[in-house]
Amino acid sequence: MSATSTDTTATYLGLDLSTQQLKAVIVNDDLMVLHETNVQFDNDLPEFRTYGGILQNKEEPHLRVAPTLMWVKALDMILDKLRVCGVDFGKVAAISGSAQQHGTIYWGKGSGDQLRNFDPDKFLHEQLATFFSIGLSPVWMDSSTAEQCRILEDAVGGPQKLAELTGSRAYERFSGAQIAKIARYKPDAYANTERISLVSSFAASLFLGDFAPIDWSDGSGMNLLDIRSKDWCDHLLEACATGLRGRLGSPVPSRTDLGQISKYFVERFGFDEKCRIVAFTGDNPSSLIGMGLKRGDVACSLGTSDTLFLWLEEPKTATNGHVFCNPLENEAYMALLCFKNGSLTRERIRDSNAEGSWQLFNELLESTPRGNFGNMGLYYDAQEILPSLNGDHRFNKANDQVSRYTSMEVEVRALIEGQFIARRAHAEDFGFTIGPETRIIATGGASNNKAILQVLADVFNSPVYVSAIANSAMLGGAYQAKHGFLQGKKTFQEITNCLPEPKLLCEPYKDAKFVYEPMIVRYRKIVKGLLGRE
Repeated sequence: MSATSTDTTATYLGLDLSTQQLKAVIVNDDLMVLHETNVQFDNDLPEFRTYGGILQNKEEPHLRVAPTLMWVKALDMILDKLRVCGVDFGKVAAISGSAQQHGTIYWGKGSGDQLRNFDPDKFLHEQLATFFSIGLSPVWMDSSTAEQCRILEDAVGGPQKLAELTGSRAYERFSGAQIAKIARYKPDAYANTERISLVSSFAASLFLGDFAPIDWSDGSGMNLLDIRSKDWCDHLLEACATGLRGRLGSPVPSRTDLGQISKYFVERFGFDEKCRIVAFTGDNPSSLIGMGLKRGDVACSLGTSDTLFLWLEEPKTATNGHVFCNPLENEAYMALLCFKNGSLTRERIRDSNAEGSWQLFNELLESTPRGNFGNMGLYYDAQEILPSLNGDHRFNKANDQVSRYTSMEVEVRALIEGQFIARRAHAEDFGFTIGPETRIIATGGASNNKAILQVLADVFNSPVYVSAIANSAMLGGAYQAKHGFLQGKKTFQEITNCLPEPKLLCEPYKDAKFVYEPMIVRYRKIVKGLLGRE
């Protein structure tokens, strides 16, 4: 019997093809995890000789690639592992997933026919071994395309205009620059390319048994998609390569039902022939899905780098950070802001002022008032992205720059307040506005530190919740599978109502708005002054 929208035995398969591993999860109709497993590329597929899932080239040190066939073989392996776990593939109603963003796959001529005619008695990797025009796929860690980045920006009138059109200025890791480089320096391979996929649409293609379209959200990470018209920008396509539109296909909304699963999986693994394939997307958009972000929410990942995920209705243009089409609502957007100096900087100040103890650090933080007696500090161990500064910059109440603070308490609070004031200021630069329904969803290592999260709540004047969800990109794939399967029947909110809500941990103090809004204005002036000196 096939799974239907009212069949409570239906399950959903979500995958995440990340840099170092392929992960898979089976959830039931209530989105509870039934099975999960993974394939580690370095350990489980040693014949590809990757380190951290990638290959480097001594002759071209900035190039980072991954063997395309390794990813295919990983899919062969993970489905076998799930079968050994006892998964009944016949109950899977729909499949979706996520993948590392920006990487590109080059399907050789004839590969479309091969996808449509897989032999169920053979592994996928055996049948695709000769069907990629480029065997090593450039990935997001690639930084060898500076020349092509300038070409793309020049094609539309500079980095600001490119960011306005595509959501980001030109980045070396983005797909458009990768494609332009392949077309210029490997013209024969490009000429032999029937289709170009992102890693996400490549994975979907294997399940679909045909070329899967690129979705709007992951397509936003290419520097080729006009994020407002939701179509490829012809000026940028022409700047990359001839005949590119046909090789990319038409982009689609992120929750699109692409069609039935390939007969290969029905005959080899026992999937129901009515199982649906829903568009795969990038890992960052899928994380937004997996974390359950709603309109007005901010997800704040507090790790080695601090990352903000923002739900936006109408983004502003900024040249540092990224705006993508929203994977859940066709007319909405999301922004991704990354700050290099996160937990390692917090640990440095902890070690120098609190004897390496988080308990003492938190006591120092809580012993100083909100606003820190007018002191403000900006601390950067590495060259920061937002703003482009390095080093430590301390300011007193009179806005004079000082070499050090006289107390450890002031230093600790200056660090934490300065970090979160910067996060809010740059979020607002992208069009984010704090409203009465705004929630901050904290994840990552520092999300278990209530003293730090209290400052986050105060600076954003919004409650902070913590989410227990791990592997949000992979789970986002499973949730999107059900969302695409039931579109038109249930909203995403209705589908995910069964999930536990994030736990409320901190609420802002009543005076937080009056303390921190002037400090955000002051931060902007300080940064402008510091950048003016560089």
